[in-house]
Amino acid sequence: MHTGTTLTQFIIEEQRHIAGATGEFTGLLNDVVVAIKTISNAVNKGALIGVMGALDSENIQGETQKKLDVITNEMMIRNNEWAGHLAGMASEEMDEVYPIPTKYPLGKYLMVFDPLDGSSNVDINISVGTIFSILRAQVPNRAASEADFLQPGVKQVCAGYALYGSSTMLVLTTGHGVNGFTLDRDIGEFILSHPDMKIPADTKEFAINASNQRFWEAPVQRYVAECLEGSTGPRGRDFNMRWVASMVAEVHRILTRGGIFMYPRDTKDPGKAGKLRLLYEANPMSFIVEQAGGVSSTGYERIMDMTPESLHQRVPVILGSKNEVEVVLGYHKS
Repeated sequence: MHTGTTLTQFIIEEQRHIAGATGEFTGLLNDVVVAIKTISNAVNKGALIGVMGALDSENIQGETQKKLDVITNEMMIRNNEWAGHLAGMASEEMDEVYPIPTKYPLGKYLMVFDPLDGSSNVDINISVGTIFSILRAQVPNRAASEADFLQPGVKQVCAGYALYGSSTMLVLTTGHGVNGFTLDRDIGEFILSHPDMKIPADTKEFAINASNQRFWEAPVQRYVAECLEGSTGPRGRDFNMRWVASMVAEVHRILTRGGIFMYPRDTKDPGKAGKLRLLYEANPMSFIVEQAGGVSSTGYERIMDMTPESLHQRVPVILGSKNEVEVVLGYHKS
């Protein structure tokens, strides 16, 4: 018998502190949680239910889609389109805004999501996740257009991610700190396991795709070189390098023990300002990181201050432990 706080209890108790709360937001979060449980089950069973491998298709990003990319995208849609909480959805896996079917009522929120972050790791059984962000509809109860979604990250009502690893976790912020919940499969409930998560200000770990080193700008080249020099270099201490190729896994490590994650601007593809999507990845993760005491930037500006120009806009991302991110930003300024 569990004795911890369930996610449902936690959300309801939070709602009681908000004047004029109607319960609509709580209902929306409950629908998201059901979708995440469904996705967790599919990821967990993997090859047993024939969902592994790639399809002969690409998403709007030009990336080869895994079977689970399409399946989990459908799970997020089907679990969230019907209840009347949303005026529209947008996904990394869809070219355009997903309109709520006319047979369902429209609500006052918008949701953007990456249904399966790190899906290149699915077939080798390495942690993947789901990222989501909730915004207020600019005109409640009206079908949303693309322009309605182009809001800066500071406008987010909620952001979260699910991590499908050795256990399934849901990490969530509504702008009042960050809390982590672990799925207890025996009772089918998320239980508060990591209250008030904080990112240590200092770290000795950095995460970056070193294969792109020749394309990095000078500030990042300098920072990584100094980390690699360790205790004999100007930083005067040894660093460890990590890389999972799953943003959810990278950010979760930073939340639990500190670190810095970088997918910086580079010259590999001059037509792309960065690798990660602003709406589906950079904004929600920045909201979580900042609420946990960290810093998130492109190297040149705070990510959550940026006004998106399109649904699938890409941006550079440098986030994590405050003091270490500030070092990198200082190199950019100089």
